[in-house]
Amino acid sequence: MKYRHVIWIVVLVLVVDQALKFWIKTHMNFSQEFIIFPNWFRIHFTENPGMAYGLELGGEWGKVLLTLFRLAAVVIGFKYMKTLVKQQHHTGLLICGALILAGAAGNLIDSMFYGLIFSETNFYDVATFLPKGGGYASFLHGKVVDMLYFPVYRGYLPTWIPFKGGDYFVFFNPIFNIADAAISVGVITILVFQKRFFHKHNEKQSTEKEPVAVTK
Repeated sequence: MKYRHVIWIVVLVLVVDQALKFWIKTHMNFSQEFIIFPNWFRIHFTENPGMAYGLELGGEWGKVLLTLFRLAAVVIGFKYMKTLVKQQHHTGLLICGALILAGAAGNLIDSMFYGLIFSETNFYDVATFLPKGGGYASFLHGKVVDMLYFPVYRGYLPTWIPFKGGDYFVFFNPIFNIADAAISVGVITILVFQKRFFHKHNEKQSTEKEPVAVTK
């Protein structure tokens, strides 16, 4: 697999991720939702100022640090992917790395620029692209747009469950985006297939390092 293939995967994921976010931002009110498949898949518009699946660091400085961390991770990630390609690592590992890199870059774009190019979203008004009065936040302070919601199960937990018995329960509750999904798929796949991804490369390196017997 060549480095340009990695770039194409990153670009493809970014285009899909940003196109969906742009549409959501300019067509939906905050918390508005569309039911795609009854009971288990919805497009539900929400935003978060932090990490994947609604996690965040507190305060303005926390947001800036998180965005700068994302930026550093993306820059280092591109350089590291070049190294992996040169070392001819397993194609599956390179694809997963590209997905993780694309996901990080997708959410980085939101954090860096969305506050500058969109007006504030609320429960009544749809956001405007490039508003006359400027965006809702400064550089590095944009909110990440989330929309994919899979409440597969909704109901009350059995009373025999300790501590949570009888409570209302939703599975799967987090709302996320394409970038989050790309990161999760990449990480989980590497964890599941790590032996396959790394075994052949390590085996190849060992073979290359073995001294060649000289015959007389």
